Amino acid sequence: MDPVIIVGAGPVGLTLALALARQEVPSVVLDEGPGKDEPRLARTAVLHEGTAALVSRLTGVPVTELGVHWAGWRSMRRKQVMREVDFGEAGDAPLHLAQHVLTGALRAALAEQRLVKLTTDSRLDTIEQEPSGVTAHTRGPKGTWWRGSYLVGCDGPRSTVRKLEDIRFPGRTAVERHAVAALRAELPWEDRAVLHRMPPWRTSGPSAGEITARPLPEGVWRLDWLLPPGKDLVTPELLVARVRETLAGWTGGSTPPYELLDTGVHTVHHRLARRWRAGRVFLAGDAAHCLGALGTQGLDEGLQDADNLAWKLALAWHHGSHEALLDSYQTERRAVVAGRLRAADQALPLLRGGGGLRSVVPGSARGHDSLLTDGHLGRGPLGAPGAYADSPLAPRHLEGEVPVDTLPGAAVTDVRVTAEDGSFVRLRERLGRGALLVVLVAPGTGVWERKHWVTAGIMPRLAASVTALPHHAELLVAEEYPGAAPHTVLLVRPDGHLVTALSGVRPADLYSAAETALGGPPAKAEASAGAGSR
Repeated sequence: MDPVIIVGAGPVGLTLALALARQEVPSVVLDEGPGKDEPRLARTAVLHEGTAALVSRLTGVPVTELGVHWAGWRSMRRKQVMREVDFGEAGDAPLHLAQHVLTGALRAALAEQRLVKLTTDSRLDTIEQEPSGVTAHTRGPKGTWWRGSYLVGCDGPRSTVRKLEDIRFPGRTAVERHAVAALRAELPWEDRAVLHRMPPWRTSGPSAGEITARPLPEGVWRLDWLLPPGKDLVTPELLVARVRETLAGWTGGSTPPYELLDTGVHTVHHRLARRWRAGRVFLAGDAAHCLGALGTQGLDEGLQDADNLAWKLALAWHHGSHEALLDSYQTERRAVVAGRLRAADQALPLLRGGGGLRSVVPGSARGHDSLLTDGHLGRGPLGAPGAYADSPLAPRHLEGEVPVDTLPGAAVTDVRVTAEDGSFVRLRERLGRGALLVVLVAPGTGVWERKHWVTAGIMPRLAASVTALPHHAELLVAEEYPGAAPHTVLLVRPDGHLVTALSGVRPADLYSAAETALGGPPAKAEASAGAGSR
């Protein structure tokens, strides 16, 4: 079987290659550049809890070595603190890191992978599809033909893959513009992100804007100033003036010492590809969507694309194409991103309209603050982790289904579980291996050695049911799970999303749910690999 061709060696493409390798699928990564990333502290990303765990799992690097978990979040309007969030030990703090640090960790992990071939200075110019595979041609010093089983375009907003497949990319240009500076300074709030709207040292009107401060390692901060609409040039003098007045305003005196490390202008576009699949060709990351207004995070979504697609491609690569399973990538991920874009487009006129009745409506400022907080912290319609409740992979009408605190299609809670070898691990550590996970909630098992309970009670019958599933599954045991009664059985997808929760051992329901989560029975799901909508 030919490898998967991945076009683009940014964070999304590298993540996909590592995720496929973890499931024993070879890939070729076509890097248009020289294979090195310029260090840019003004180009950063915020990863939410589940995505940060994915990066750590694939790279083997603790997330604390890559960036900074926010200790808290403060939202201010003029001189008033509107909202204060302390993350403490809850484990749901966003992770802020420089993008070149993320890419470096992914490249280092990739260098240890025998199943991944990374080729630099390779610019794609041709894609040819056949029922049995994909052929791609690259030009440049290493120009050649490449043969693959599938091809995934992770090549950014100007995607060559998207253009070659004639996929439309409608949306809005320059939804927001931000002036950005990375600097080393002592600010009044250590390791706490800050959103300051209408700071008192700025005059009223569109230029008053808002400022965001987000910490990075070693005392470095990224500061973003929302710019008024238009294409006015952001000069070095303007940026330095913004830095000086902001630092002076926050410290309540003259400008404190600081070291300016990097600057830039960040322009946010909102676009969504019409199709994310064309036969054996897929789109992921910025090639499929652009978003980022109101604190939403496009890179976080792109890494989730890779996680969703990897296990589906791996299953098709190892066991033959399941068209329904491959089609579900577009259905699930596009719906999540489209919902995010709709929420942002609805909120933007309220938050950026300026003046009018909105400025005097009681409580409007606090409502605006809640919307922005949702986007920055990954909550609510703007930022909450994507759930696939309406997925074609979701089973329907299971007699033994019971509710737990995690809705079907949502990401599972990272509880401690006992693995098949008797070791205690976190549930997230078992994800991304291509296997389904079956989790039995059994209070009290954690205090006994596995050998004492593995043959007791319902365990033998459940183990037999797991062995009989249509795909390899790992049986895990948890002392507890939020909202789950004892003897609840959870079925979890390889990417960590809940398929269903069942009351006790129900072999027929478990088998049916697993079969549906894999795209349906092979006889119904298989079709020619080039049959995807074009």
